[in-house]
This record gives sequence, C-alpha cells and structure tokens, in this order.
Amino acid sequence: MFAELLAEDLSRQTGVAHAPKLFRIYRDVRFAKDKSPYNPWLHILWRPASADDLAPGWFFSCAPGELVLGLGVVSLKGPALTRYREWIDKRGDLVSDAMTEVARASGAQLSDFGAAPLTRVPKPYAADHPHADLLKRKGIAMMAPLPATWRECGLVVSARDQASAMLPLWRAFHDHL
Repeated sequence: MFAELLAEDLSRQTGVAHAPKLFRIYRDVRFAKDKSPYNPWLHILWRPASADDLAPGWFFSCAPGELVLGLGVVSLKGPALTRYREWIDKRGDLVSDAMTEVARASGAQLSDFGAAPLTRVPKPYAADHPHADLLKRKGIAMMAPLPATWRECGLVVSARDQASAMLPLWRAFHDHL
C-alpha cells in the first residue's frame, strides 16, 4: 500500500507516471555463512514507467536504525555513463546547485551507493575540471533521512515531503539529461 500511495504522490509531483518495485526480503542462503532467511531491510524503488537508463529513480530504505528516501541514478555503464558525463560537463553548475538546494531543504547527502568513484578524472575531461568529483562518479544518488516526526505525520506524508524537497535534483535530471 505504501509503495502505491507514494507512486501516486511522485507521479503527481513530477507529472510523470512512476511504478514501484519492492525488493524481495528473502535471502539466497545457499552459499552464505549466515543462514538467516530474511534480509534485515526493506527496499523500494520508484522509476518512471517508461524509463531510460538515465531516468532518476526514487529509493526508500527501512533498516535497523535507518529510514531514508533517496533519488538518483547509479551504476551507469557504456553509453549511459558517457551521456551522464557529457551532462555533468555541460550542466555541472546546474547539477551542483540542485544538489546544494536539496541538501539544504532535506538534509540529503551524496550517497556512496553504487560503484566506487574513479581515482582520476576520466578522459577526455581535464583533471582540473570544475566538476571533477562528479565526473569521477558512475552516477549520482542523494539520500535523506526521514524526519523524526514521521510517526506523528505518517510515513507517506513524511516520504512525500522529502521527495518534494528533492525535486530540484529530479528536475535537473529530467529536464536537462
């Protein structure tokens, strides 16, 4: 129910239909030392229904001591990674400004989710590129904790409010990538 309700809210806020994907809670224990049958977390992803590789996804994680909402694209490869880097090269100021606005409004931080950043700026970009830190990444994701008041406001309302605060980054992706 939560996944469908937030999908409706995300669709209303962005003007683009979103579909939820609930990640399985069962663990594959065949080759694991830890034979506990369930993951200790719940993850949900929302992406536009007709998404390409660079359509930003919304991500929810509920784990012991963690309740967060995130937004971004991660683990890019091939043409999608090339397109991402061209976008950062041309629109890096817009992306940085959107990330700063999202961080201020929601408390979101750049996530380490996905592939580790490169140690050097990839070719053909200059090592002193103004957005070298973003060019080294294979995607961007920002994660924000849900406010402590989520119990009083409700989970859907709190997640929707965090999504509203993250819209500048979503628009940077959707409108300019």
